[in-house]
Amino acid sequence: MVVKVFGQIKAANPQRVLLCFLEKDIEFEVIHVDLDKLEQKKPEHLLRQPFGQVPAIEDGDLKLFESRAIARYYATKYADQGTDLLGKTLEKRAIVDQWVEVENNYFYAVALPLFINIVFKPMFGEPIDVALVEELKVKFDKVLDVYENRLATNRYLGGDEFTLADLTHMPGMRYIMNETSLSGLVTSRENLNRWWNEISARPAWKMLMELAAY
Repeated sequence: MVVKVFGQIKAANPQRVLLCFLEKDIEFEVIHVDLDKLEQKKPEHLLRQPFGQVPAIEDGDLKLFESRAIARYYATKYADQGTDLLGKTLEKRAIVDQWVEVENNYFYAVALPLFINIVFKPMFGEPIDVALVEELKVKFDKVLDVYENRLATNRYLGGDEFTLADLTHMPGMRYIMNETSLSGLVTSRENLNRWWNEISARPAWKMLMELAAY
């Protein structure tokens, strides 16, 4: 059965789900939700995602929202199909889960407001909060130091294999790497830069970038 994904293919959170599907060879159909027109706030979408965000999925009778929860579900349901994204032991799965939580609570929590202020606000003619941007850059610098240390002794965040720990970071990392005022925070760190170059060369990521028409 084809999974319906409601969202905008260029948006980070839907990309997290789509990348999981591409790695797991899961068939999907993207139902476009135009964020610029605030279609995510319309009553019909709020029935799928009551907070007015994307993505949401429908898979037969199953309806889910929250990209990380969706990715975990399908990585588990199709554990023996496509790329193993969970880890092969209970201990390794715990480490993967740990870094998925780190991505949400430390990486994305800082990267998103940074990008909103540096990129999106100027696009819509809104003033940048310069003081906030500088504060966030200091925070992000410290967060990336933790990643640099982790990747100094591990090929991937979860260990020796590519997993959800890495996958969940990729849409947010693309935003960082495409913004010249932020990309240097990554390229100046040898291990972090090596990790990004490796994971962004994966066939599933390249397919997603083609689908998004970047």
